[in-house]
Amino acid sequence: MSLTLSLDFEYKTSIEKLWLALTDSSKLAKWVANIHTGEAMENNFKPVVGHAFQFRTQPTEWWNGVIEGEVLIVDEPNHLSYTWNSGGEKHTITWTLQDLGEGKINLHLEQTGISSEPALNGAKYGWSSWCGKLEQVVS
Repeated sequence: MSLTLSLDFEYKTSIEKLWLALTDSSKLAKWVANIHTGEAMENNFKPVVGHAFQFRTQPTEWWNGVIEGEVLIVDEPNHLSYTWNSGGEKHTITWTLQDLGEGKINLHLEQTGISSEPALNGAKYGWSSWCGKLEQVVS
């Protein structure tokens, strides 16, 4: 069984600012954080197709603190996709940005390859929390 998470977020910002927050390593570190501690995750993300990257945080008793991925698609500023491997799960993350006009941008997240309902709920909780922090980064 493979589940898909699909979420939409709306931000009052420019599409360029939102794209930068999704692709710039230092900006990512401001909103992609350890869900349990709130601590920023160090990363070496680059928006280059084929680039292998990691997000790292303090390990816990349940998790080694590492997310590994590879960039699959970079279509600035509309479309970004990468693999997301963590805790034995391998997913694909796809972001689609759409300018709605009047300074509003829709950010659509699709995460595919999720193995179970608990993993889906965990991903939904994590991205909802992170995308709340993302709003502070882009506004």
